[in-house]
Amino acid sequence: MPRLEWPLHVVRRVALATAAAVALVAALWLGVGWLQERQSRCAAGVVEQGPDDECVGVTDGSYVFAPHLDAVSRKIEEENRRVLANADKEPYVSVAYFTSFTTTAEDSNSDEGVRHELQGAYLAQYRHNQGDLAATPKIRLLIANPGSRSTQWKHTVDELIARKDSPDRLVAVAGLGPSTNENLAAIKRLSEHGIAMVGATMTATNIQGINGFVRIAPTNEDEAYAAAGYLKRRGVATAVVLQDVAEGNLYASTLGTAFTKAFQEGDKHRLVAERMTYDSSVSSAWQNELRYMPGQLCQQRPQLVYFAGRGRHLTHFLDALSNRSCTDQQFTVFAGDDTTNLSAEQLAHAAETGIEVLYTGLSHPDMYRSAPQAVSAPSAKNFQPGGLLDQWFPHDPREDGGALMGHDAVLAAAHGIQMAARWQGQVVGDAVARMFHQMDGTQQVAGASGFISFQNNGNPRNKAVPILRLNGKGQVEFVEVSSAEGKPPQEQ
Repeated sequence: MPRLEWPLHVVRRVALATAAAVALVAALWLGVGWLQERQSRCAAGVVEQGPDDECVGVTDGSYVFAPHLDAVSRKIEEENRRVLANADKEPYVSVAYFTSFTTTAEDSNSDEGVRHELQGAYLAQYRHNQGDLAATPKIRLLIANPGSRSTQWKHTVDELIARKDSPDRLVAVAGLGPSTNENLAAIKRLSEHGIAMVGATMTATNIQGINGFVRIAPTNEDEAYAAAGYLKRRGVATAVVLQDVAEGNLYASTLGTAFTKAFQEGDKHRLVAERMTYDSSVSSAWQNELRYMPGQLCQQRPQLVYFAGRGRHLTHFLDALSNRSCTDQQFTVFAGDDTTNLSAEQLAHAAETGIEVLYTGLSHPDMYRSAPQAVSAPSAKNFQPGGLLDQWFPHDPREDGGALMGHDAVLAAAHGIQMAARWQGQVVGDAVARMFHQMDGTQQVAGASGFISFQNNGNPRNKAVPILRLNGKGQVEFVEVSSAEGKPPQEQ
């Protein structure tokens, strides 16, 4: 049989084609492996997503989303392990705490704020599981991160929905972040799947009437009326509203409208000009818009500027106002609760402007001393010097109120779980959500931020609202406890 001989150029082409095919198969294999490794790179239940490759998803505390969360994440992991170890003796369900734990400069939340919320959430878990409020079923606390500005909310929400069944038995989600379109979308999807929800710091008035959703934070309307009541007693007669009109900023839009309605009272208390606006979504322009506003204020000369915008924008406005031409005119600036998200450095910088800054907070540890009838003493003592949080996480000031709000949100979920177990015979999301509207009278939630019961639309009923002041050293001073009625709850 004659020997088959290939021309040299054909041999070379076949060899090159074969090598290319092998390389392609290897690349595809490595690519699949790289993708699989990339998707599981963070931890079980936590994957990299988004343009910044954030680790988002759900963890039991074994994965730490940011270094500053290490101490509280370890506490939660330890308690969750204890709950699982005793599962044959004591049944359990899961509650997730959902907010942006990987914050950037674009978030209204600060690292300090979300850390304090999680510390408070852990305190509520501890009190319910083995502390002074011990009850069954026990609670596993999951940590749910939707990424900066909640841009990856859908992935994290879907991960939560998947955990409704065993072994997690998720029945409720607390926290839920600030008032943004992304967090509202997350709430609506969780509602569709029958998961109970308790908002901690979400205040936009128009986020209400959603099945399964309640919140412990006073609404922006409540804050506006509390502020207006305080200012009127103080003798403030004229004001101007300065508002962020960025699309999707539900916080700013409802806050500005609410104060306009609450403050005006004939000629006695009036707005001296149309609402002044800036648009924080236009990154190239909003700082310039704030810079030119003092000129208009010098002409209008209101006693008060009501700032309906995020805390990080407030500091830029204060810088501009401190450089005003009418140095003889003194202005007071009053803002909403997002001011509590400013860091210590930002607060100190704001104080350097020399402008009086007041704001409504969501809670403050000193509320108990001023109006003990409006706050649960057993809950409040945990936030005082020497209390449990001080023992567990020393040297971490909590004047921003985040720890109290995180605690009370999880405490409300725990209360609903306990009630559902006792009265419904089963603990699932829908049953827990129904219990929220039974929390009245003797069944109120004994919160550190105030006693909590819920209206049919999910808003808290006449919730306590602290009035706070930024002093010249950049420290937060407690002024008084108010409410939507303009005075402390339980004095009516």
